[in-house]
Amino acid sequence: MTDERLGDDLWRILLHLPPGSGVVFRHYRLPPADRRAMFARVRRIARARRLVLLAVDPPLPGAAGRHGRVAGATSWPAHDRAEALAGQRAGAALLFVSPLYPTASHPGAPALGPRKARRIAAGLNLPVIALGGMTPRRYRRLRIAGFAGWAAIDAWR
Repeated sequence: MTDERLGDDLWRILLHLPPGSGVVFRHYRLPPADRRAMFARVRRIARARRLVLLAVDPPLPGAAGRHGRVAGATSWPAHDRAEALAGQRAGAALLFVSPLYPTASHPGAPALGPRKARRIAAGLNLPVIALGGMTPRRYRRLRIAGFAGWAAIDAWR
């Protein structure tokens, strides 16, 4: 997940992600022209590194798909079971369940914890990605519970 808080660390992070990793381009606060320019730079790096690039609304040319609760979304955010089921019904290919743990991007938001996150994702026919306060160590414990991967913003810094 990209975020303005990453600053110039974003470029280093993109260069260290393993090929096949995904990047959800956010940068909501940038003015439209600056956001498009930054997306173009991220897109060049993603293509060169074989990263899957998704964009949050509005759609950006060159993204492999969209992230959000919108028709045709490739990935869908879910904070509860109803949102997870809505994502599956909408045809999303991937579900982000969050926040598993306290996170700087949503200060004060209640964390789900691993047990509740597993219940949200139970029995779905799509890969589920853990998000929110994630670290490699935390993901190792979640992988055995069926999570297909993990996403982060602050863990990369």
